[in-house]
Amino acid sequence: MSFLATSDKLAHWNGLLANFGYLVSVILFILAIMRMGRVKTARSGNTMAAVAMLLAVVSSFVEMGQIDPTWIIVGLVIGSAVGAIMAKRVQMTQMPEMVALLNGFGGLSSTFVGLATYFSLAEAGRRGTLGAMMEQAGQGGWFGGINLGLTIIVGSVTFTGSMIAFLKLSEKMSGKPILLPGRHVLNGLLLIVPLALAVGTVWFVSAPWLIATMLIAATLLTFALGVTLVIPIGGGDMPVVISLLNSYSGIAGALAGFTIGEPVLVVSGSLVGASGIILTMIMCKAMNRSLANVIFGGFGATDSAAGGGGKSEYKNVKSADAETAAMLMADAQSMIIVPGYGMAVAQAQHAIRELAKILEAKGCNVRYAVHPVAGRMPGHMNVLLAEANVPYEQLFEMDQINEDFKNTDVVLVIGANDTVNPAAKTDKTSPLYGMPVLNVEEAKAVFTIKRSLGSGFAGVKNELFECPNNYMVYGDARKVVEEVIKALKEA
Repeated sequence: MSFLATSDKLAHWNGLLANFGYLVSVILFILAIMRMGRVKTARSGNTMAAVAMLLAVVSSFVEMGQIDPTWIIVGLVIGSAVGAIMAKRVQMTQMPEMVALLNGFGGLSSTFVGLATYFSLAEAGRRGTLGAMMEQAGQGGWFGGINLGLTIIVGSVTFTGSMIAFLKLSEKMSGKPILLPGRHVLNGLLLIVPLALAVGTVWFVSAPWLIATMLIAATLLTFALGVTLVIPIGGGDMPVVISLLNSYSGIAGALAGFTIGEPVLVVSGSLVGASGIILTMIMCKAMNRSLANVIFGGFGATDSAAGGGGKSEYKNVKSADAETAAMLMADAQSMIIVPGYGMAVAQAQHAIRELAKILEAKGCNVRYAVHPVAGRMPGHMNVLLAEANVPYEQLFEMDQINEDFKNTDVVLVIGANDTVNPAAKTDKTSPLYGMPVLNVEEAKAVFTIKRSLGSGFAGVKNELFECPNNYMVYGDARKVVEEVIKALKEA
């Protein structure tokens, strides 16, 4: 009796300690999300979120009581090693595809939680429909069964959708939309059938082998759904897709939390899901497009032959060399730098920062205009500029700075394309029409650094290149900026 009393007392204290850990973890997650909303505090927010996750994991182990730590330690060591290697080896330009990859892993882990929950119930001798099995285990009955099915479905869609996004971003497959015939009907079937299978396991099917078969079939079908949902989406919409898939991974995590009765997983997953949806809607608004249009519109499907982008289609394009650009910049009282993916590819952010310092020493007011969908993921340009120690107060969002271009002496566009295309404001036949863009053509002089006159993600001609005040400076972005710096120093 004394042993049982001791065990009950230990379990009681373990539960209290675990609940305290969960509470602190939830508070840290909320504070971390808040701090990630500002560039200045984002790094500390990321660290805070990591500590919160570690605390949540440890609290779970404390609540379990006596456990065999062998496989847990093995998993932690392998996972930590993989994470450390990725953090050291992945370049900043590869960060978007890394985010897509991690979103996918989050979704896949939720899928595994759902499947493992069922098989653990079956192994424990639970019988009947999935709803009955969950009821016997005290895991929510039919509500828990529905959560289990949704965990598998949302997690599987997130995994394969994120893998396709990764392949497109890393250029291992074409970034152009792949429009399957009857894709909307196909997607509808790939969603309805898994839902029907999940519902069937909860209320109507009781044979263990059949429940297992139906859950695995639902998993495979939603794996296919993730592929068919993302392949029609062009590269120009990848920032929105990454944000949406991040939201999906959070929702899958929250559903998994309901399934296994982990409140901290519900809270953290809900935070990620909600913040991802909010960010997605903000980006859609910045592009003047609905979320449905992004998902189903096949943006970027325009034939380049019809929509422009070839060098032979441009007329009266003026070019300049680095010395000419340096000469105008040296006399400028104000300059706005517009970064794009070309800056990321060339790793030119440090050279840009050095150029800005030189011009600031000459009395020039240098600022940065960051379009909401510049680059390959939300905040891509902000991260790169922060890496180069660009002062936060010099970074301006489109709405904050767009009216200032007409009063600016020089604009330097470095690797941006669709986000500075005036056709978005005037050409109703353009797929970009209606998308808010930066008014760079209103400046006194514009220098656009690009390797060629090639089109952006939308596959259309950029009318900025033909503007009388625009000068193309051809070449690798970092090398061109370094040449401008050299010319300024020699002047």
